[in-house]
Amino acid sequence: MTLNPGAAFFHHADSFAMVRGGHLDVAILGAYQVAQNGDLANWRVGSKGVPAVGGSMDLVHGAKRVAVTTQHVTKTGESKLVESCTFPLTGVSCVTRVYTSLAVIDIADGHFVLREKLPNLSFDDLQSQTGARLEQDGQVDDLIVPEL
Repeated sequence: MTLNPGAAFFHHADSFAMVRGGHLDVAILGAYQVAQNGDLANWRVGSKGVPAVGGSMDLVHGAKRVAVTTQHVTKTGESKLVESCTFPLTGVSCVTRVYTSLAVIDIADGHFVLREKLPNLSFDDLQSQTGARLEQDGQVDDLIVPEL
């Protein structure tokens, strides 16, 4: 492994000191569910869930801003963006933006606010795949996915 200029590494205990000390500007996490008020569920119990929270609770409370990246729906077609989470919470009212496979959505005043969506997806189709009401506040831009 070769470190590029500006790279750093540190002890595990130091990483928690940084997180718990409020030194992170943003934390970007995955999610099982995000509620319209910004609640985050990214762990669960049971045979198909991860049996522990890990450092996510520290991250969502220590970072100044929390963003989520996730598929818009589960493998079975259920929305991950919901009115209220049914899985155990990682954090309460902590998420401010969600990047899904279909859209970019802000959370403001307890509501999902659509900012960008795939150009070939209608608002109604997106709404039908979202488990809570989407609001539009101004222009909704096209979400352009770069070619890999």
